[in-house]
Amino acid sequence: MKQTTKMLEIRTSGRGLIEITGQIDGFVRASGLDDGLLTVFCRHTSASLLIQENADPAVRHDLETFFAKLIPDGQPGWLHDSEGPDDMSGHIRSALTQTSLSIPLVAGRLALGTWQGVYLWEHRTRPQRREVVLHLLGESSVRHRR
Repeated sequence: MKQTTKMLEIRTSGRGLIEITGQIDGFVRASGLDDGLLTVFCRHTSASLLIQENADPAVRHDLETFFAKLIPDGQPGWLHDSEGPDDMSGHIRSALTQTSLSIPLVAGRLALGTWQGVYLWEHRTRPQRREVVLHLLGESSVRHRR
């Protein structure tokens, strides 16, 4: 078994979903591995990761609309607001989603479905610099060489 890692730096423009599938796919292709498991990990408590449809932008809009209604910014009674009204709501959004993903690698490709993409979901309203760690564990096989 071989393993390789990479840190992605993603600059956000504020709240929303940013597709990172291409960056991840580039890492996987450069690894030379054919079969294994990719772990994608977000190093933040107010951003998260999501596998979601990547064909229709309305899906991202509707997800954001749903979360805005479910977890509005600046709720009375919240104690943690040191970075603004979106501080605690960002943490709750992250807690309800996920900070790591596991994606199988099969024949040198991510085993994502036809319409699936990997997204960093920024939960803060201001631009941020986010780090996503990629860790691939797998092996090369001659029969799957590209």
